[in-house]
Amino acid sequence: MKYRRLTKEQLEELHPEFINFLATQSITAEEWDTLKKEKPEVAEEEIDVFSDLIWEGVLNKVEYLENISERHMHLFHLTDKEMKLLSVKIMNPEIDLRTEVGFGWFKRNFQSDFVEYLTASKAYGEDKNVDKFEIIKQGGVITKGELYRWFEQIVEH
Repeated sequence: MKYRRLTKEQLEELHPEFINFLATQSITAEEWDTLKKEKPEVAEEEIDVFSDLIWEGVLNKVEYLENISERHMHLFHLTDKEMKLLSVKIMNPEIDLRTEVGFGWFKRNFQSDFVEYLTASKAYGEDKNVDKFEIIKQGGVITKGELYRWFEQIVEH
């Protein structure tokens, strides 16, 4: 398996797509039920292949990831050629960026000495989707990139 198996909830949500996937494998509903009972390892493999296909499709489209912790923000822009990072570090130990109050403090104080910025970029390895998935495994969340673009304007000025 290249990525990770979809959760039960994700599989339920993608039930119509999974049925189509089985159909492309020429597996009917009856055959699927039989597989699950008599050859569960084969059924598990089918779920793993389907999961990888779904992840591949999602990762091909993802452009922005965010990983926000108590005092750090790692904002990624995933371009065709490289991963760009905008990193923010808060030096105020009383602030938690994951809260409304903490983020409000940050918005008011983003130019203060209590905030450090770092920008970096890195070329992808052999498989850019695997690189993207690593960020997700470490807590990255797929976003539309509003925060990244807002920071990009701040950092440029």
